[in-house]
Amino acid sequence: MRAPLAELVRRDDGRRLLVGYSGGLDSTVLLHLLAANTDIRRNGLGAIHVHHGLHADADAWAAQCQRSCDALDVPLSIVHVDVDRASGQGLEGAARDARHRAFAQALADDEILALAHHRDDQAETFLLRALRGSGVDGLAAMRSWRAYANGWLWRPLLDVAREELHEHATAHGLAWIEDASNGDPRFDRNFLRNAVMPLLRQRWPQASHNLARCAALNAQAADLLEADDVSALQDVMRDDYTLDVDALRAIVPERRARVLRRWIGGLGLQPLPGNGIAVIEADLLPARADTQACFAWSGARIRRWRHLLHAEAMRDPLPAQWSQAWDGTTPLLLPTGDTLSLLGAERFDPPLRVHARQGGERIVLPGRGHSHVLKNLLQDAGIAPWQRERLPLLSSNDGTLLAAGDAILSASLAAWLGTRGARLHWARLA
Repeated sequence: MRAPLAELVRRDDGRRLLVGYSGGLDSTVLLHLLAANTDIRRNGLGAIHVHHGLHADADAWAAQCQRSCDALDVPLSIVHVDVDRASGQGLEGAARDARHRAFAQALADDEILALAHHRDDQAETFLLRALRGSGVDGLAAMRSWRAYANGWLWRPLLDVAREELHEHATAHGLAWIEDASNGDPRFDRNFLRNAVMPLLRQRWPQASHNLARCAALNAQAADLLEADDVSALQDVMRDDYTLDVDALRAIVPERRARVLRRWIGGLGLQPLPGNGIAVIEADLLPARADTQACFAWSGARIRRWRHLLHAEAMRDPLPAQWSQAWDGTTPLLLPTGDTLSLLGAERFDPPLRVHARQGGERIVLPGRGHSHVLKNLLQDAGIAPWQRERLPLLSSNDGTLLAAGDAILSASLAAWLGTRGARLHWARLA
C-alpha cells in the first residue's frame, strides 16, 4: 500500500527546496503539502513561477500564484521568459525548454527543484515517447530523482493518480488555475490526455498504472546499461565535442547508437531525432575523411571531418567586415558570443585590430625566416573549416598579421607574450 501524500513529500536532508509552481491543480497540491512540513520549512522553501507570455491571462495567473504563496508564507519568484517559436520543437517543446532554462538558472548549488508530475503524466509521457519511436532510455520517461543543473530534481508525486490530487485539493479548499488551453486537441499531450487515455481506461481501468509501471521497468533496464555506455563513450571520445570514427565503428551497432545518444545528451544539445542514428550510420561514419558530411536537427549538428565526428550547436560565423580595436585590458566579446582575452599582461600598446578572415593572409611563425599561408597552417593545426569561420585574427596597425585565435602566433607576438609570461585565450561559446 502506498504511503499517504504527506509522507511522500517528507525529507530532512538540509537542502533548500524550490517548487516549480504553475498555479494549476498539481503544483498547488505539491506546494500545499510541502508548506505543511516543518522539516522542509526549516531547511528552506521557495517557489518559482515561469511567465511564458503565451496566454492572455498570463499576468492574472502570476498574480494568483503570488496571492497563494503569500497566504502560505512561501517566497515566490516570477520569471518572464521568451519562448522560441522557431526552434522546430513546436510550441509545447519550446515552452518546456524555456521553462527549464529558467528553473536551472534559479536553482542554487545543491538545491532541489520539486515538480508536481504524477502517475497520469508519467503514463502520457510513456505513450508519447513510444509513439515517437523511443528506445529504452526514452521509455523510462520521467525519473523521481535525478541530478539537475547545479542541484537536483525531485518528483515526489510520480506514483500518485491525478484523481487523488484532486481529492486532496477539494478536501482542503485549495484554489487553482484552470487553463482552458489544456483542452486544445492541437497539442499532442492534450489529445492523449482528453481523448485517448479515457478510451483506454474504459477498456483497461488500470491503463495509467500499468503504463507508468512499464516506464519504471524501462528505467531499471536503462540503469543497467548505463555503466557500459559510460565506459564505451570514454573510449571513443577525444574531447567533449569529438568522437573518433574508427573507434566508434569498432563498437557493435546497438551499443554505438546508445553511445551517440549519450554523447549528444551530455553536450546539452536537443536529443537526436528518430532517424538520427540511421543518418549518422549511413552518411557520416562511412564518409571520406576529407568531406564535411553533416547531419543537422533542432539547432544542432554533427559533422564528419577527417577521422572525427564533431558535435555543436549551430553558430553564426564572424561577420566578414567586422573589425575592432582592442588593447587587451578587458576581455573582448566577439559578435559570435566567443571571448578573446589577454592573460598575464596589462595591455597592448598601441592597441591591436581584431577582425575576421578575408582569405590570403600570411604570418611569420617563431623561428622562421619567411611567412606561411594561414589557410595551410589552420589545416595543419586541425582547426575545422567551420571553426575557422569564427576565428578572430589580430593584426597590428600596419596590417601585419600577429595571431589567429590563440593557437597560431606570429614570431613578434609570441616574443612579446613570452617576455611578460602572458598568453592569449580564445574562449569559444559552448
